[in-house]
Amino acid sequence: MNHSHQTRGSRYVAYLRVSTQKQGQSGLGLEAQKVAAQEYLATFGGEILAEFIEVESGKRSDRPEFTKAADYAELANATLLVAKLDRLSRDLHFITSLQKRGIRFKLCDLPEIDQLTIHILAAMAEHEARMISIRTTQALRMAKERGATLGNPLLAVQRNRDTEAANEQRVLKQQAWQSKILKVIDHLEHSEGLSTCQALADALNERGLRTARGAKFSLPIVSRLRRSRNSIMDKGDK
Repeated sequence: MNHSHQTRGSRYVAYLRVSTQKQGQSGLGLEAQKVAAQEYLATFGGEILAEFIEVESGKRSDRPEFTKAADYAELANATLLVAKLDRLSRDLHFITSLQKRGIRFKLCDLPEIDQLTIHILAAMAEHEARMISIRTTQALRMAKERGATLGNPLLAVQRNRDTEAANEQRVLKQQAWQSKILKVIDHLEHSEGLSTCQALADALNERGLRTARGAKFSLPIVSRLRRSRNSIMDKGDK
């Protein structure tokens, strides 16, 4: 086996990744990656400067530890050492970003392959993932053409719930804004002696204040606000 592409004084930053919190806590999968890294060093020599462990759920796309490992490798002019290609990423973007930054990386399970081959392997893995997605979409379309009922039968109910929640959120936002603007109107009435709706609207506009929808204040808007305040006060008195 030709090891000429390695140098005995190589410096590495190890990046280890486990897929779930449970694996991260138990060490399953992690230990195997550490052993792979040690065996790689035993064969090719060199030292590990730092080790970064990513514990991620399948839903997360951001990888803070990967970012730290890549930055460390770049600053230390070291090589990123990964147990297996799928531990680095099946996402071609991750591989490409490393190559664009000039960060070298090695795979413990495929030590002899060069950077171009790694890029091709990652591209093939990404292509396969895309083909699975396309095949799934085609199968669904064909099923739909055959008249099969697709999707969630409770989707309409869910949409109604979502609309209700959005409306409720909008009402709460409007109420919060109204409470704040009424305090400003109270202040203008008491401190500046403004009593007409038009004078209050002009004063609000001069101060750069806007309605909840971002429009300028008008006499009818201020009138409505004052009426709502009075009705709240009347209810409080009762």
